[in-house]
Amino acid sequence: MTDSKPTLDNWSAAAAKEVKGKDLTWHTPEGIAVKPLYTAEDVAVDPGLPGFAPFTRGVRASMYAGRPWTIRQYAGFSTAEESNAFYRRNLAAGQKGLSVAFDLATHRGYDSDHPRVVGDVGKAGVAIDSVEDMKILFDGIPLDQMSVSMTMNGAVIPVLAFFIVAGEEQGVERKLLDGTIQNDILKEFMVRNTYIYPPEPSMRIISDIFAYTSREMPKFNSISISGYHMQEAGATQLQELAFTIADGMEYVKYGVASGLDIDKFAGRLSFFFAIGMNFFMEVAKLRAARVLWHRVMTRLGAKDERSKMLRTHCQTSGVSLTEQDPYNNVIRTTIEAMAAMLGGTQSLHTNALDEAIALPTDFSARIARNTQIVIQEETGMTKVVDPLGGSYYIESLTQQLVDGAWEIIERVEREGGMAKAVAAGWPKAMIEEASAARAARIDRGEDVIVGVNKYRLANEDEIEILDVDNHAVREAQIRRINKVKAERDSAACQAALDALREGARGDGNLLALAVEAARARATLGEISSAMEDVFGRFGTFPTPVKGIYGGAYRDDQRWERLLSGVTSTGNRLGRKPRIFVAKMGQDGHDRGANLVSSMFGDLGFEVVAGPLFQTPQEAAALALEKDVDVVGASSLAAGHKTLIPELIGHLKDAGRADIKVVAGGVIPAQDYQALYDAGVQAIFGPGTNLIKAAEEVLRLLGHNMPPQAEAAE
Repeated sequence: MTDSKPTLDNWSAAAAKEVKGKDLTWHTPEGIAVKPLYTAEDVAVDPGLPGFAPFTRGVRASMYAGRPWTIRQYAGFSTAEESNAFYRRNLAAGQKGLSVAFDLATHRGYDSDHPRVVGDVGKAGVAIDSVEDMKILFDGIPLDQMSVSMTMNGAVIPVLAFFIVAGEEQGVERKLLDGTIQNDILKEFMVRNTYIYPPEPSMRIISDIFAYTSREMPKFNSISISGYHMQEAGATQLQELAFTIADGMEYVKYGVASGLDIDKFAGRLSFFFAIGMNFFMEVAKLRAARVLWHRVMTRLGAKDERSKMLRTHCQTSGVSLTEQDPYNNVIRTTIEAMAAMLGGTQSLHTNALDEAIALPTDFSARIARNTQIVIQEETGMTKVVDPLGGSYYIESLTQQLVDGAWEIIERVEREGGMAKAVAAGWPKAMIEEASAARAARIDRGEDVIVGVNKYRLANEDEIEILDVDNHAVREAQIRRINKVKAERDSAACQAALDALREGARGDGNLLALAVEAARARATLGEISSAMEDVFGRFGTFPTPVKGIYGGAYRDDQRWERLLSGVTSTGNRLGRKPRIFVAKMGQDGHDRGANLVSSMFGDLGFEVVAGPLFQTPQEAAALALEKDVDVVGASSLAAGHKTLIPELIGHLKDAGRADIKVVAGGVIPAQDYQALYDAGVQAIFGPGTNLIKAAEEVLRLLGHNMPPQAEAAE
């Protein structure tokens, strides 16, 4: 008898026998058929070596064996003083770089005293109204030694101007400032929505920042092209990859069109990706991104190899965090951090366990930070460059992502580039369809979320969360604004603002002009308004996708019960039941609101998908105008205790206390009673099954839901 090497056919027969013929192929949301086994035959492309084109295996030859990634925690809350103290504690505990989260008023170009931001000041980040706030934020933190990342897009001009002037007044020359400004407006128009100006002037702002920083701030990254918010909005990893690279292409083309040498600014572009729970897909995504960026930059005419290197920051997923059984989030974040590291990120933020419901406490932030330190210091994982390189599965998956993303990128280019694609709306629609499909899979139990739709605890223990006194923060900010205005040279400030306005009308560099206005102590709102006078303020109305969520429930007993309930309610009312999905405050994250609108539309409700950024008064007026039965108030940025009670008050004052108000989103259980006391009739927190939410809404409208078989649970 001779020994023969087992063949793939031998393995296939053995595996089929073990699983009794079950198909083991996994069809991912990206449209990739993942096989149960990979061999050398599946590897068609040589990934090369780390530090060499196309950089599949990393942008540096030594990678983490030479120097680990930067531990950079994203944080900012309340006042500049509070955030500064938090940063100092974190730096003392081992953090290596700062990543600043700004509040929504700042993002949207409003000073803290503006009437539209009453519920937003200091809630989801730090309030910055002037240079004085920025100086306090970095007090005692030497800006010539610290890399600072700032997540800012809409109000990028005043925020970057404040940072430059704060550095100057700390004694740090512009050329020594190190860090990154996000400055990615195309992504805002697609998913996150914290824009201010229309697309064209927004793209001009980006070109002006490229020009100024490439000349004045050689160590500073002028943009962080962000896929993170796409995945958070529901995009598949393939969509996130393709649209992020396409966004990068568009920015480079705008920079070149404005007269810049591609190799003078391209080396300061950086990227930002989300890292979710599909472990190997995330590793392959980062490798594919480097391949694609090298290909793109070569085509765009870059000569310097450094211009073709994709450098990226990563952040573990926010949307994968759960309110239910929250200590599981520590495990999720650890897995995601390992994927980012094995994919070759340059810096990393790890989310804290409580961030599904609130800003992190010192306790949770420490665990999140230590997750990275433990991986760096205890595991030996940094000792080998690209340890997954050569894995048959990883190399095959990397190539499939490269090929799939390239197809989407080529479509973008055929249709005139990413700015035109965003204006046409199809990337946003594609992401929202993926989001609705994902929600349906979770609600049906097809995608398991431990502690949410499987292995759920009978009783949840409350965890300590950070609560920001929004009123106190706002009052303190207003006092500082008034002090700044009282002490500045008003004539010099007005002259600088006038110059900025004229520069916007002409071709002056907006950042250079804003730096002068910042020196003269113009506020963020004043600088933003000067440009708004010329450019206008941009607004959009959501268009919910149809048929995706409902389509997943064909022939499902629970869905049929709901359809019947909606029909019965409609017969009783003499028309379709009407629900208004309201987005109040300055939070632009609309994934949850869009899902609710889409699902209720599929059920047969007449859905009023309200515009973003409404005040409670505006929301109440629209509810009255449309004569709705229910208002679903979506809250994701901690403004619910202020905004929703005010909305209910306006409805009562109009004699329409009969309109049911329900609340959904990121609302901690500790806040439920206050909302019930204010008149909210149902609350749907993170992880709510939309089927159960719809049942509750029908009950509120007087429909008696028939009992449901246990098997359908």
